[in-house]
Amino acid sequence: MVILTRQQLEERLTTLHQVSLELVGVLSLDEVLQGIVDMARAQAGARYAALGLLDEDGNIERFIPVGITREQIENIGNMPVGKGMLGALMKERRPIRIPEISEDPRSGGFPPHHPVMHPFLGVPIISGDRLLGLIYLTEKEDHFEFTETDEKVIEILAAYAGVAIRNAQLYQDVIERDQSLQKRNQDLALINKMAAAVTSSLEIDTIIDQALKRVLDYLDVDAGEIFLGDESGQVFQLALHLGDSVDSLWTKDSFSLGEGPVGQVAESGKPLVSIDPQREVGYFRHEVIASGLCCVACIPLATRGNVAGVMCVAAKEPHNFDERVLDLLISIGTWVALSIENVRLGRQSRRLAVLEERERIGMDLHDGIIQSIYAVGLALDYARSTVRDDPASAREKINQAIDGLDTTIRDIRSYILDLRPRQFRGEDLMQGLDQLVEEFNANSRSQAVLTGPPNGLDGLPTAHATTLFHICQEALANTAKHAKAGTVDVRLLTSEERVILEVTDDGMGFDLRKMNITLGHGLSNMHIRAQKVGGEVEINSRLGSGTTVLAWVPRYIR
Repeated sequence: MVILTRQQLEERLTTLHQVSLELVGVLSLDEVLQGIVDMARAQAGARYAALGLLDEDGNIERFIPVGITREQIENIGNMPVGKGMLGALMKERRPIRIPEISEDPRSGGFPPHHPVMHPFLGVPIISGDRLLGLIYLTEKEDHFEFTETDEKVIEILAAYAGVAIRNAQLYQDVIERDQSLQKRNQDLALINKMAAAVTSSLEIDTIIDQALKRVLDYLDVDAGEIFLGDESGQVFQLALHLGDSVDSLWTKDSFSLGEGPVGQVAESGKPLVSIDPQREVGYFRHEVIASGLCCVACIPLATRGNVAGVMCVAAKEPHNFDERVLDLLISIGTWVALSIENVRLGRQSRRLAVLEERERIGMDLHDGIIQSIYAVGLALDYARSTVRDDPASAREKINQAIDGLDTTIRDIRSYILDLRPRQFRGEDLMQGLDQLVEEFNANSRSQAVLTGPPNGLDGLPTAHATTLFHICQEALANTAKHAKAGTVDVRLLTSEERVILEVTDDGMGFDLRKMNITLGHGLSNMHIRAQKVGGEVEINSRLGSGTTVLAWVPRYIR
């Protein structure tokens, strides 16, 4: 039996302490594990050493052997999984030291091509209540078995190893969390840019093109496609393909709800990831499989439970569509779907507005201009029947018809003034109002006068300026059609907080309680426009006393 002197033991422990302290300061887990097993082998004088690192479930996730060649490792095959002496060490969680492995009933024997081993020393690495790993040593080079001193030294090393491994694991967790946070921040930046890009467009083709290009570039994938649903929501048609590796991903350009991967995603509203296109050979084009594309993700473009389309992205290299990436794609899909829905709702709203306006104009024409023309026709017919017997009466009827035609012409001009499209975009509100007043004076018997800031109006947001322009347009059109006014006063006033538009006429006025019936949708439109930018409209009118339209908007965006 080898007996160390007191001095030799102190020197050995001092060396162990110094190198262990250095080990604790290492933050790379790979370096820590390799350092532990090398140190254990040297301290115990063993020919072979190994370290098994356990995962949270107590299974060996990494096994680091020292002393055997790479060729021997390849010949042995699979590394230990925690049976035999290693399993006993994991179960008992205390040092095991025996002179002959084969004679211990806990031994499970050795696999073929494994080096012959006799003495064994195993020590658990424990941190708190958790078993982190195992150190085991075999074949002591200067003696036939490991000594009690070797066991104590390796126990001390295992204690240091527990601290070193936990430090390295914690540091690795911090690094991984930091990297994850950076990726999340990058994901959020992409979503913000994507949202700004797709919500600023009123064209669906532009929205899906911007979205798919950014996704392909960000994820570094090779090809992508977007399918959009028809009005029924039962058929999804290919709307966009990007990527040079293949001309298209699927054998079909359209899928019914529930048909193939695209239809399944459209029906379920949940993402679908395939890492083996061979399984979907009935839907994937042969060129896709031949090109090496091996990972395809189909993402629903959905919002509020409605699936507007499906986005498919594919990669040649194995691409990890993990939970983070899928969350990112789903968020992008939601923004795209929301933008598509807004465009469609906008189009539908404009169609409804056109239909409502056509209905209003038709009613006004029927009740006003057509009846006036009919009255002119009756007067002319009466004149024709009395021209021989009562020429004076016939002339009077003809003069009435002429006056009626003049009135009808003015009414038609007022409709032209109301319906003519404007190209005002908020650049110069005073100039826009001046144009309205000029056209009003040219197309009606009333005369309007505009007053406002002598140097124009700077700094008013475009949306606010456009709102006041259209309110003035509506007010002048109503005056031309209904008021029979002599003069109209248009004034633009400013304060620190507001910009105020006042349109006052000296016409016949109307009953405020019946204004919706009298003026149709015009007054309602004024209120809606002002409220959208944080403003308001007030209307004052009395029969025989004229009308005042007072509208204000905030001077600045709130």
